Amino acid sequence: MSVLIKDEGFQADDLLDVEFVPLEEISATNRFLDLSSDADAFEIVRLFGQLNTIRIGFASFSDGRGFSLARRLRALGFTGRLRAFGHLISDQYSHARRCGFDEVAIDESLSQRQPQHQWLAQSSWDQPSYQDRLLRAG
Repeated sequence: MSVLIKDEGFQADDLLDVEFVPLEEISATNRFLDLSSDADAFEIVRLFGQLNTIRIGFASFSDGRGFSLARRLRALGFTGRLRAFGHLISDQYSHARRCGFDEVAIDESLSQRQPQHQWLAQSSWDQPSYQDRLLRAG
């Protein structure tokens, strides 16, 4: 069971009964795409019109390729729902949102270790980024 995180806090996952399909198995009838963080964004552009949601997996919280992929997909014009899932931590939430993700899905055990208030603390858009704070200190 997964927990969905949006700027409003924890929510039940509304796509539990949806089948996400990997790129190599996609057909004209699929609206939910599952991508690994090393996918080529340019291969997906042709599918933008049919897709409702793209889910990008994070194998490790230290692997930032999913953030780059999300940014590229948005820059190429994807306007659908973009979901990060897998091994992310609350400190990465604001970065995920800034890169174009609409939401983050985590497993229930992580939601117990990092409760809602930790994720909400990262959801403020007026909170300065690490780089902003660093520049002001220097």
